[in-house]
Amino acid sequence: MTSSAGDAEDAVLAQRAAQGDERAFAQLMRRHKGPLHAFARRNVGDPETALEVVQESFVAAWRALGRYDAARPFGAWMRTIVLNKCRDRGRRLLVRRMILGERSIDAPGAPDYADPEPGPEATTVRAGEIARLEAAIARLPGQLKEPLILTYLEGYSQQEAADLLNLSVKTVETRAYRARKRLADWLERP
Repeated sequence: MTSSAGDAEDAVLAQRAAQGDERAFAQLMRRHKGPLHAFARRNVGDPETALEVVQESFVAAWRALGRYDAARPFGAWMRTIVLNKCRDRGRRLLVRRMILGERSIDAPGAPDYADPEPGPEATTVRAGEIARLEAAIARLPGQLKEPLILTYLEGYSQQEAADLLNLSVKTVETRAYRARKRLADWLERP
């Protein structure tokens, strides 16, 4: 996303936090936890797992504050950390599946992609459609899911997404297109 006064405030808070100011870091957490949770939820498909990912990400960020580059928006830096934590979880789930077979899907904390039903808070048809879409997005392979989430759901430009993912703009464009096509195919099925 583009630079703003909020980014400048975040940089100051991050600098203070790097010097040990826990209140400054708490303020950064309050500012970014909602958008980061939504970002993680879109990646993992489960709100509780997403909360764990965000918590792990803030712990990692606290430890890495000395390496934070204030010229870069704090939110983008945090999204990179969250994305890496989502990838780590995905790899762990893949290893579990390889070792335990499909039984690992029932393991505690593993997202349930097969259940298209909306959660208990989703009482309208629209909420059910959103839950179905989020489950479908979570099923996408990471290389397709990440560009889609960043460009279409998080509002990043293709250039910004390419920078975050260390890809070319054309690769981001192609992968986001393929992700949308795959989602459309899945969602057309009853």
